[in-house]
Amino acid sequence: MHHSRIRFSNYKKLLKTPYEAAQLISKDDVLGVSGFIKAGDSKSVLPEIAKRALTEKLSLTVLSGASLGYNTDADLAQNGALHKRLPFQADPTLRTAINNHEILYVDQHLSYTAEMLQNISEYRIDVAIIEAVCITEEGYIVPTTSVGNSASFAQNASKIIIEVNTAMPLDFEGIHDVKLQLKQPHRAVINITKSDDRIGDPYIKIAPDKVLAVVYTDVPDCPAVIAAPDEKTAAISNHILNFLEKEVDAGRLTNSLLPLQAGIGKIANAVLSGFTKSTFENLTMYSEVLQYSTFELFDAGKLTFASASSITVTEGCLRTIIEHFNAYKDKLVLRPQNISNAAEVIRRLGVIAINTAIEFDMYGNVNSTHIAGTKMMNGIGGSGDFARNAYLSIFVCPSISKNNSISHIVPMVSHTDHTEHDVDILVTEQGLADIRGLAPRERAEAIIENCVHPFYKKQLLDYFKEASLKGGQTPHILENAFSWHTHLKTFGTMKLVELVE
Repeated sequence: MHHSRIRFSNYKKLLKTPYEAAQLISKDDVLGVSGFIKAGDSKSVLPEIAKRALTEKLSLTVLSGASLGYNTDADLAQNGALHKRLPFQADPTLRTAINNHEILYVDQHLSYTAEMLQNISEYRIDVAIIEAVCITEEGYIVPTTSVGNSASFAQNASKIIIEVNTAMPLDFEGIHDVKLQLKQPHRAVINITKSDDRIGDPYIKIAPDKVLAVVYTDVPDCPAVIAAPDEKTAAISNHILNFLEKEVDAGRLTNSLLPLQAGIGKIANAVLSGFTKSTFENLTMYSEVLQYSTFELFDAGKLTFASASSITVTEGCLRTIIEHFNAYKDKLVLRPQNISNAAEVIRRLGVIAINTAIEFDMYGNVNSTHIAGTKMMNGIGGSGDFARNAYLSIFVCPSISKNNSISHIVPMVSHTDHTEHDVDILVTEQGLADIRGLAPRERAEAIIENCVHPFYKKQLLDYFKEASLKGGQTPHILENAFSWHTHLKTFGTMKLVELVE
């Protein structure tokens, strides 16, 4: 069969089917599973566990790196397998169950999960389920397209199940750099001073006697679905590129900038894609996820090296990467997410962080996670790790949506993920507000002038002027601060007074 992928002979007697491996999970176990934004996740054992839940009451706590691929999160939620999920999710079915109070959800900075495992005994992992491209002669795990929290889960877990995925090429061996952090206060400096530094091992060290089962699977990662850039995302990208060009002209940056980080999704991809047509060159990345646009930049000769925790790309892009992997192998590295998202390294390297907001307010506070302050969307992910520590913290979103019924710039955000203190630049298709070094009332003027859609600009300016009459360092009219959100809920629009022709 594919026994050459298992180089540690003792594991060959542990070979089981996915069904058999799923039976080894107890009904209320805490599971640590590999996977980071659809990449490197369990594609056989977790789906079998979801099937178990159709006929058996399960109450599992599932920790991962980030979201899982295919319908795994949906099936676990819909079949009643989950008690609690963390630290990130992006599945509509799971999201609904969370918002309906059927499943508990811990929305967590992605760098924090490994810390929590070291410090909170209640989160001892019963079983870690880790995808591998192969197993070394020592019994160690070589991951596939993500590292995520896999090394921390394997270290913390009582038992381990390994999924050897033969759909992933053996060429992936060697792209990983795995380093575990010691518990405070015994921690050493993370010795990364540039994106291509390596500090660890190309595999996850484990104790072989922890391994319960080894399972074969032959399923590629769930492909990312990325919408093509549109007029709004192209405008946002252009505003950022123009701003960075001015920073170069001012002598604050070179033409190679500083290492780039970008969140997932349509806007982030569009922004990075814009760099292919820019004057910038010899770019580097120190990010969480390498997306389709990352490989566009490689192919355009703009990007020299990229560090992250996972590779999440479209089906066609993954096929190209696999077919031409030798062209990329020496240009990228995948690390544990508490290293890719480490505050120490982000601050040292001077990362330029570009992340997406649901909404932001006139003082620069950002909501990344909740619709109307209560309904969870996806989660904070790693945006907070980067925003607090970046050289430049940039947040982007459209100014308006839903046929002008929603303004994404409001008097006060309905939920705060990133305070005004962690935000440098705000961008919509309307323009860019540089709020570095500005006092609150100065920030409000810059944001209203540059970022707000004309349909809502007078309305927000009127609110700001009225609030300013009341005084205060950060003027607000508390009884009206959320009136836009309540008006949307009642009347289907944030427009308080219709424009008179």
